Amino acid sequence: MSRAALLVLADGRFPAGGHAHSGGAEAAVKAGRITDAGSLAEFCRGRLHTAGLVSASLAAAAALGADPGELDAAADARTPSPALRGASRRLGRQLLRAARATWPSAELDALGREFPKGAHQPVVLGVAARAAGLGEADAAYCAAYESVSGAASAVVRLLSLDPFDATGVLARVAPEVDRVAGRAVEAGRAAVGDGVDSLPSASGALLEIGAEVHARWGVRLFAS
Repeated sequence: MSRAALLVLADGRFPAGGHAHSGGAEAAVKAGRITDAGSLAEFCRGRLHTAGLVSASLAAAAALGADPGELDAAADARTPSPALRGASRRLGRQLLRAARATWPSAELDALGREFPKGAHQPVVLGVAARAAGLGEADAAYCAAYESVSGAASAVVRLLSLDPFDATGVLARVAPEVDRVAGRAVEAGRAAVGDGVDSLPSASGALLEIGAEVHARWGVRLFAS
């Protein structure tokens, strides 16, 4: 198992398209729910324990070899917002392209054939982790961390928040990322034995509503 591969996969500079998405932060800023580092931290915690947990669990199950088709359907069922489902598939398509170039794999090729319009991003992330020689915990950590780091980076641009403050938020949330990743690994293992219906289905209602509002804006900085 290569820790260097984990760093590559988790790096914000990995060309998987995440830089173009705010994880709901742009809508939250516009609605006045994120105004400073303190409210950013609360937003990140909420996102981590809902969408982050679901994504990390799906990624862990995919890294363990669960059926991608079943996982993709499970991701669809856990994403009520059409805008978020579309964003997840676009991110999955971009991540698959980057992963296939970085870690050529028959599994990644098969995923591309099965989902020509893109599988959900956490499903692709788990399969990419397998191709990189990583395990389910690595996939869960990537997904959990990504669920907060993308929003923090976006708010630096949206509010001109001091990058030191945004990084401080991520550091303070880190112990919770550990706990969510651990829960996700347990859920992923259970899904392999008991089926994908056992995966968490936590939902952030404001994230879903905000995504639909955001998708109708004529002008926006981020795709989602």
